[in-house]
This record gives sequence, C-alpha cells and structure tokens, in this order.
Amino acid sequence: MLDALILALEGAMAVPGLFWMMITIGAAGLVRGFTGFGTAMIFVPIGTQFLPTADVVFLMAATGLISTAALFPSAWKIADKAEVGALAIAASVAVPFGLWLMAQLDALTLRWILSGIIGLTLLAVVTGWRWQGRLGWRGCFAIGGTAGTIGGMTGLTGPAVIVFYLANARDVSKVRANTIVFLALLDLVIVTNLVFDGIANWQTLWVAVLLAGPYLVTTLIGKALFDPRLERLYRLASYSVIGLAVLIGLPLFD
Repeated sequence: MLDALILALEGAMAVPGLFWMMITIGAAGLVRGFTGFGTAMIFVPIGTQFLPTADVVFLMAATGLISTAALFPSAWKIADKAEVGALAIAASVAVPFGLWLMAQLDALTLRWILSGIIGLTLLAVVTGWRWQGRLGWRGCFAIGGTAGTIGGMTGLTGPAVIVFYLANARDVSKVRANTIVFLALLDLVIVTNLVFDGIANWQTLWVAVLLAGPYLVTTLIGKALFDPRLERLYRLASYSVIGLAVLIGLPLFD
C-alpha cells in the first residue's frame, strides 16, 4: 500500500503542466480571497489543457473540500439550511447526469461549453445583472439541478449559484454562508460519484493535495490583504484574471 502511494506521488509530480497549474490555482486563490469566488472559472480553462476533463472535475471538487473545511463550521451556523438543502438535493440528483454528459462529449466540445459558461457568468457579474422577482422552491431546485449538471460535466460548481444570488439581493453574510455550505456539499457529492465510478485514482488525489497547498496560502493572503476601500480595484483585477483564463483556454489558440 505504501509503495503504491509513493508511486502515485511520483506520478503526480511528473504530471505535465503541474507547475503551470500550481501557478494558476495560486492566482485563483488570490481572486477567491478578494472576491469570494472565481477558483474554478480561472483554473478549469487552464487545467483542461493538461489533463482530461474528468481529472479536472475531481481536482476542483477535492481542492474545494480541502479549502472549505476551515470555513464550513462557521458558515453552517448562519446558513439558510432549508434553502441550501433544496439546492443540494437537486444538485446531488443532477451530478450523475453531468458526469454522463462529460463522458459523452469530446474534450474540444467541453472546452467550448465551459468557456461559454464562464463568459456568460463573468458578464452577469461585471454588469451587475439583477432579476427582480422570487424564484421560490421550484427555482431553488432548478438552480441546484443546473449547478449539479454543470459541476459534474465541467467542474464549474459555482456559476449557477453566483448568478442565482446576483438575482436576489440579500444579507451578504448569509449569502456567503449559503454559498460556502452548498459548494462544500456539491464538491462532496462530485468526489463521491467519481470515486464510486472508478474515475478517481491515487495519482489524481496527490495532484489535488499538491495544488491545495498554494491554493490555501494565496487564499489566506488575498483575504488578509483585502481592503474594503479598494474593493472596486480588486474586483476589476479579479475579473481581468478570469477573463484572461477564458481567453487562454479557448480552443482557438491551440
């Protein structure tokens, strides 16, 4: 068992593009520290250039679990558990469908899809799009199902929820807590499905551990350096990094 783990670690350290993926997830950590979101939108377009989509989906979910562990307890205390529960139930049902779609689509098509999803999400965030209305429980289930499908298919667990909360201006602390709890639950569902489907392996897990280190450090740095008086500047920089990741990840530039 120990020999297998050592061999898996050696394989992980020899993964093509590991250095660039560590740089990318480090930048993603800074963005998350500044804005509270954006990790997958930065990492996935770059990660899919070096690894199969299934591995990238697992890496996003696994690093998400590792990084969220410290935030989950405090977020759970103030989260709207009924709303998060509805989102999580719908997402857990939809994740297998998303994973099935990922298996059916070729890598090039998936890259176009994820670039489109990130681009539309970034557009909604930058323009401050709002929907004046109430989604209700059906809306919650629809958003959760959409997040589960997209998360399973591409590893982008956040966009659907980000747009959902953009459409409903509420208490910022509760929105943040809901997002943390829901994404943690969604990451757990995705990891569980990938493990039981036999898609994940020890080498991919080691890659997740190697990426989690710089990600945690830069997230904490970003959070510590954040100055509310410069929030607009931070957001502009963050959106620029996300946009750059999308452009780099476009198949047009292969």
